[in-house]
Amino acid sequence: MTTPQDAASWNDFWADDAARESGGCLPDGYRSIDAAQRECWTAFAKELPPKFTALDLATGDGRVMAHFQAVRPKAKLLGIDRAPVLPKAPRGTKSRGGIAMEQLPYADAHFDVVTSQFGFEYGDTAKVSSEIARVTRPGAIIGLMLHRGDGPILAHNRERASGLAWVLDERNLLEIARRSLKARAMGLHAVPDAVQAAPAEGARLFGDRSAAWELAEAVRQTLGLGLRDHPGNVARLLNTLEDKARNELGRIGSLVSACARADDHAGLADGWRIAGLNLVGGDELADGLYPAAFATFYRLERSDS
Repeated sequence: MTTPQDAASWNDFWADDAARESGGCLPDGYRSIDAAQRECWTAFAKELPPKFTALDLATGDGRVMAHFQAVRPKAKLLGIDRAPVLPKAPRGTKSRGGIAMEQLPYADAHFDVVTSQFGFEYGDTAKVSSEIARVTRPGAIIGLMLHRGDGPILAHNRERASGLAWVLDERNLLEIARRSLKARAMGLHAVPDAVQAAPAEGARLFGDRSAAWELAEAVRQTLGLGLRDHPGNVARLLNTLEDKARNELGRIGSLVSACARADDHAGLADGWRIAGLNLVGGDELADGLYPAAFATFYRLERSDS
């Protein structure tokens, strides 16, 4: 389940324009995954009537709502997210931060549609299912796009986690860099050999443009370009690099847990059944670039009782 620490990590992510534009947790070919997601949601939205009220769980930047708005402009679209600070919602939609999926602040039988893209599985799925059933009208339609433990997204992020941990913990590069700042008081203005060598070593071990190379190169450049800057300024930049890297590790940790919940098919089915959500269908989603599916899309319907 999403913890306060997880929420802080995602808050950092949504506040970072560069991270969002890079595709976030998606692999290098993320644009093809994004296109497949858009195609899935567009087809789902076209099955719905022109007017309805929808709730998007763990909405983030409101991407799902944007897909809906493009084909169902008369729909009333609202997104919620645990992260307290969110990007501006797409035109014609609204979003609210700081809201847990397990405790939705909405009246019973309020929504016609509920959606979630890579969000439902980050919560207590049984409690979230119960809340979905509570806030939806009888016959409501639910669309859930869930991660897969055998897909390219988790594999990509595990690789990034290994590279980041190598820089932060195995090579202890940030601490070496900070110690070098203290040496400047004695007139030693140089980038340590370990910092100089780390980007090439990271590329050799983890690949060109890997997370290991990326973070090691950022540390090297921060020290090199800051040789004549005040050590306090350089230290703050190094701290920012470490904070962002550790926040990413936190997000990857929550992704690993989310994939485990998404792969617990029996647990999902029990939660839906108990909540009164009937499974209509499930489809594996692939983008054509990776041999494995990157997600599973579930369609559910709120029972009439």
